Amino acid sequence: MTVRRAVRRAPDTPLVHHLAAVLLRYPDAATLACLDDVSAALPAVTDAADRARLAAVTAHLRSLAPTEAAQRYVAAFDHTRRRSLHLTYYRHGDTRARGMALLALKHTYRQAGLEPPEAELPDFLPLVLEFAALAPEAGHRVLVRCRAGLELLRRALAERPDPYLPVLEAVCGRLPRPGRRERDTWRRLAADGPPEEGVGLEPFAPPAHPATATASTSTSTGRDA
Repeated sequence: MTVRRAVRRAPDTPLVHHLAAVLLRYPDAATLACLDDVSAALPAVTDAADRARLAAVTAHLRSLAPTEAAQRYVAAFDHTRRRSLHLTYYRHGDTRARGMALLALKHTYRQAGLEPPEAELPDFLPLVLEFAALAPEAGHRVLVRCRAGLELLRRALAERPDPYLPVLEAVCGRLPRPGRRERDTWRRLAADGPPEEGVGLEPFAPPAHPATATASTSTSTGRDA
């Protein structure tokens, strides 16, 4: 019998999600300008390990010139089968099932009173995290639903390791411990990759360049502190 630990729902989890959303955006001028706000909010993260993880990524971004930060972001999240920030892609690929999953996510956002931006797919990780910061209960369910994508991305980043890995570790650490069936599913997806279909699904493919990430989430950290 598999014993699962209780869901970790610390009071600072919405803040962690919001800071993670900022750190996982494409590092254009607007995102880099938010790093001071991220640093100011970090003391409110009560878990020392998560605070250190988010601080490390913040310091890493501060240490880079803007052009280098952009280049490293593209290298980290190259939108291949293994490093996409679009979470439903891992399970469904470019198939009709993914189209339905994306529509279901939009419906979830709207039920919570939030209109998803037209410029970004609803499974884009920074957008999902910002939603989880604003609507914690519904957002938690979305993250659990997209857990396969989160875990496969975390594992792919761990292979280098990548400077963005601590953000994924902080996010995944706030979710319940997976059961054996979930772990088996992740292993199968990691081995086989996402399914392929691609007929009439061009709107659901990952974007060609991660610069489209910049318009999807808010620029202030203050509301979650």
